[in-house]
Amino acid sequence: MAWQGIVFDLNGGRLWDVAPQAGACVRVSAAVRGRSLSPEAMAVHVHGRNNRYTLEYLLSRPLSGDEIERLSEEKEEHYRRLCLAQGRAGFRLSPGAASLLDWLAAHGIPRAIATASGRVNVDFFREHLGLDRWFDQALVYDDGTLRGKPAPDLYLRAAGTLGLAPAGCVVVEDSVSGLEAARAAGTGLVVALGPPGKHAALAALPLLQALRRRFAPVAASPWPAQLRGGLKPSQVRV
Repeated sequence: MAWQGIVFDLNGGRLWDVAPQAGACVRVSAAVRGRSLSPEAMAVHVHGRNNRYTLEYLLSRPLSGDEIERLSEEKEEHYRRLCLAQGRAGFRLSPGAASLLDWLAAHGIPRAIATASGRVNVDFFREHLGLDRWFDQALVYDDGTLRGKPAPDLYLRAAGTLGLAPAGCVVVEDSVSGLEAARAAGTGLVVALGPPGKHAALAALPLLQALRRRFAPVAASPWPAQLRGGLKPSQVRV
């Protein structure tokens, strides 16, 4: 089967930022509730989630818009500092990402990002990672109007931005909530991908077993070369 376009999550898959994410969340968790977060809680309640969900989980109550804005900016300001502290060698796209994106661009294959990050962080990534080189305006983010992952909204909007049906899109994700969102959106192929240390955990997820039964094969590996065989320029609708 040839898919028509591809949608990427950003944090954790295209950008290996697990340490800055963890550092920022541990700091805000300690500040608002006096204790840290377990790796299990990070996987379920932080990775792939928007700030409203994560902060309300940490405080165990609904938050006002002003509280969300203030706490989100405190958390993300610290996250951005941690990213920049890694230097260019650490704060960069994952290995192989740029070459794949160059290939997609050279062949005119529609592509988008669907991220739970807010606008300030998206602008930060655009500035420091050069995302406009590949995505221009096809950046779907948490603008406050969409439900966060695992709801399908971000992926539905991303497919719509490309002018494609979700079934014609490949989604590349690394989080449990993001994989759920891709499935709920009716994506044609889901690729589970993250830093090497996450591959075994991703492959073992019950969710991936369900996705394997429903869709075409699901990969939990480095940038899969088979994507290039499935995304055929001659069959792309533009």
